[in-house]
Amino acid sequence: METTSRTYTAKLMDGPLEGRTIATRFSEAGEPQPRIEIPTGTADKRYLYVRGAGREFDAEGDERPTAVDYRFLEALFG
Repeated sequence: METTSRTYTAKLMDGPLEGRTIATRFSEAGEPQPRIEIPTGTADKRYLYVRGAGREFDAEGDERPTAVDYRFLEALFG
């Protein structure tokens, strides 16, 4: 039985989605994603968020965070 989570909460700290959270998968290497592209619901438009410094853990000594801060970088088109 696997005891480590495969997802974590991405906390969007600013930009158009400020204050929202989304469930996100860890990378293949087991790290939080360095960047997240979020569809906007409008054709060919996405928001790009990059990983910030803030991380939250369930318990001291945990290797994987349960939540990670992300900062808005730009809107992507195309």
